[in-house]
Amino acid sequence: MYDSVLDKIMKPKSIAVIGASTKEHTIGSDIMKRLQEYKFKGNIYPVNPKGGIIEGLQAYTSVLEIPGSVDLALIVVNSKFVLSTLDQCNEKGIKGICIITAGFKETGKEGAELEKELLNKIRQYGMRCVGPNCLGVVNTHPDIQMDACFAESLPERGNIGFVSQSGALGGGILNILKDLNLGFAQFISIGNQADVNAETAIEYWENDDDVKQILLYMESIQNPQNFRKLATRVTKKKPILALKAGRSAAGASAASSHTGSLAGADKAAAALLHQSGVIREFSLQNLFETAKVFSNCPIPKGDRVAIITNSGGPGIMATDAVCEYGMQMAKISDETKEKLRSFLPAAASVKNQIDMIASAPIEHYKETLKTVVADDNVDMIIVIYLPFLGLKDIDVAKAVMEIKAEHPEKPIIGVFMTKNEFFTKLSDMDVNIPFFMYAEQAADGLNRLNQQRLWMEREEGKIPCYDVDREKVKNIILKSINDGRDQLTTLESIDVLQAYGIRACKYGLATNIDEVVTLGNSIGYPVVMKMTSKTTSHKTDVGGVVVNIRSEEQLRNEYNALLSRLEEKGLLDGLEGVIIQEMVKGNREMVCGIATDPQYGPMMMFGLGGVFVEVMKDVTFRIAPLTDNDAIDMIKSVKAYKLLEGARGTTPANIEQIKETLLRLSQLVNDFKFIDELDINPLLISEKTGEGIAVDGRIKVRMNEAKEFFGCAAGACSAV
Repeated sequence: MYDSVLDKIMKPKSIAVIGASTKEHTIGSDIMKRLQEYKFKGNIYPVNPKGGIIEGLQAYTSVLEIPGSVDLALIVVNSKFVLSTLDQCNEKGIKGICIITAGFKETGKEGAELEKELLNKIRQYGMRCVGPNCLGVVNTHPDIQMDACFAESLPERGNIGFVSQSGALGGGILNILKDLNLGFAQFISIGNQADVNAETAIEYWENDDDVKQILLYMESIQNPQNFRKLATRVTKKKPILALKAGRSAAGASAASSHTGSLAGADKAAAALLHQSGVIREFSLQNLFETAKVFSNCPIPKGDRVAIITNSGGPGIMATDAVCEYGMQMAKISDETKEKLRSFLPAAASVKNQIDMIASAPIEHYKETLKTVVADDNVDMIIVIYLPFLGLKDIDVAKAVMEIKAEHPEKPIIGVFMTKNEFFTKLSDMDVNIPFFMYAEQAADGLNRLNQQRLWMEREEGKIPCYDVDREKVKNIILKSINDGRDQLTTLESIDVLQAYGIRACKYGLATNIDEVVTLGNSIGYPVVMKMTSKTTSHKTDVGGVVVNIRSEEQLRNEYNALLSRLEEKGLLDGLEGVIIQEMVKGNREMVCGIATDPQYGPMMMFGLGGVFVEVMKDVTFRIAPLTDNDAIDMIKSVKAYKLLEGARGTTPANIEQIKETLLRLSQLVNDFKFIDELDINPLLISEKTGEGIAVDGRIKVRMNEAKEFFGCAAGACSAV
């Protein structure tokens, strides 16, 4: 989306610094200096109540005195004067606002109220605002050259759009860009993100050719649904890398279901980023190593990697790392091998890895790289250098970069196991490939490139809509609410699943011994008997589940024994009856379900189930609603997928049917958004058909939201 008002902030032709100062080491002074030192291309108007001269420029006592038009107001006055300053900016016709000033919601209740008033004025006046409580903004484009922040170092020119929720962190990064061998195209410190946030920046940079990749440092995601929509679209055009801080468990940690107990705020964030095509990093080091790769490498055409080295050991380690990431070692063509043999010594290996041996001169690096780049079987290249026989690292690096300049179409990464002085020298050079100390870093970079390639090639997912009995589910939940229960019985839960076309065991409800026997005989033995109770949710605690009942006599005995146990524990009054269910034969137990995160909403879970669910924790999460791509991705991403494929002669699972089960559950929670928790555990894989069959179900709703959905009055609820 083209945002002309946001252009006033990021591409201004004139800036008013409101709170400019002559006092050294103040924000009002430092921002004036940075704007001038970086040679901002437009007009700068310092504003200070005392007037005078500031940094050689005429200062105005008010923005209203400025003779020309102003695109951007940088506000650094005390927080109590910010609202009146906005009034003056509006009178002047200023639409771009960046509020450096702190003292808003980060300080507590009063500050939060002040920020609320600030946002109301911003919206009322048709402005866009970065901040408050932020470091500022930067645009390094030669036509603009704006350093409107107070970091100590001037920004380095590059192709990265960077959003930081932490001003101090952003300032620290600006200070070390040169050492990182990276540069920014634009930088936004969003601070309290009262108006402009990460989503705003993503959308703004979507079609900006100056920004080739987007980096995010986030402590929170304000609107997960909008973030997902925007990021999913933009990552198809350019990579988005995110460092999401705050990984401690929260949100659903106190939930009572298996799904809820395994969920947490960070799992929700991880799912959201994954589904949006965002590459998540877990440290600043990894974030900027990956950014360096994307800054200097094109997206590859495939995942076939060639390794050129002058030492076998690092080459083997690089090979291991490439294979562990699931990429392929390129099969070097016979033509390429023949050409390599024509100039490499007999002791060299021309298979992949291509080991030129320790005596390789700089000419061999050049010719080998030229030859390998030309091989159509090669998509990406790692060049490894170790210092031998007086060969200088910087000379080899220059030679490699020279070849890269001639062949920009393929990613090339340098691994130079040499002194740190080498990397210091690189920071003063205009490099065109990323250099690392270790082979594993290079393989990680190539993996990120390949990850982006696969995402961009992936077809857009679809959210199917199945024919379901929504009315039946309404009535089931309505009955539970009218009974004052937020948790459905086992029978009700299974009925809900079947109403949405989810395969469950054949079953029936019995409330006395005669009905129990009739059901057992009609379903056929062996059967399972499960109690269903309005007061007891975890049936296994009271021996409420009995499996492999093989005869009518055994069924009678087990039913009577259950009644005795419940009576002994004082739980008999809550018993609705028992469910007699077909016993599905299968050793593979999966789990799927729904948990609700307070911020991100409903999350879908899939993984290894049964009694091992909370021990092995081989589960994965995605944010609902699921696309067909999300569902199949969930199934294939758990380690237990190998079991589903049919390990040790077992019947392969019906993956399409399991995928449909997840999609139907997603539709269920989308239709009834007040479902708080849902467990199908186990989802038993039938040895006969490979189907995933819901053997047990448990559903809990958020009572207040459910009542609102059904339009409950003081008395009983009625369906709407």
